[in-house]
Amino acid sequence: MELDYVVGQTLAWLRALGIEKDTFVFFTSDNGAARVSDVPVPGGGSNGPFLCGKETTFEGGMREPAVTWWPEHIPAGTVSQQLGTVMDLFSTSLSVAGFSVPDDRLIDGLDLSPVLHNNTLINRPIFYYRGNGIMAVRVGLYKAHYWTWSNSWEEFNQGINFCPGQEVAGVTTHTQQEHTMQPLIFHLGWGPWEKYPISAVTTEYQDALSRITAVVEKHKKGLVPGVPQLNMCDMTWLS
Repeated sequence: MELDYVVGQTLAWLRALGIEKDTFVFFTSDNGAARVSDVPVPGGGSNGPFLCGKETTFEGGMREPAVTWWPEHIPAGTVSQQLGTVMDLFSTSLSVAGFSVPDDRLIDGLDLSPVLHNNTLINRPIFYYRGNGIMAVRVGLYKAHYWTWSNSWEEFNQGINFCPGQEVAGVTTHTQQEHTMQPLIFHLGWGPWEKYPISAVTTEYQDALSRITAVVEKHKKGLVPGVPQLNMCDMTWLS
């Protein structure tokens, strides 16, 4: 209720100042709701049909809706199935403001302004990282899990469960399970809850794996390690 109120007040002020037609508003979140069983309240938040929640790389932990608002630029009521990440906000914001994306460095985000203006769809793979490792990759409606893990047995035995009521055998594992030789692949159009992986002996699986593998290989070849900007071992950040 508080968030709804604050957003409403912000948009009201843009109108009052007469700058709503010159202001691009983008609303989203950085992760799904926490599904920890005992924090902050029993059951935590809700991610609808999506599996698990915050701190996992399942859909409930990573997928969030996004809302854009820009009167006379973005048609009201438009719905898009475009995939994106918060990294895309940098390139998209520059584009809608009439600036070019810097070409003197690697930029992870993509310009999604064609989606806003023309409701077109851009091929945008999503990489689900946990630390420095790729846990899963989504290409179109297919998602491949290379590793599965919800939370540790130690936490689970203490009553902390990131997937309360949603445990899926072989998927919401409490040890880090490797599937790099034969990834678990789900079709999120048919089953966004990630309960039923596609059989590895099917043509659909092989075709999806081939497409995803090519995307992952291209992604890894283009990776340039960066210097961490937040060192959790540096006490100056923690003081």
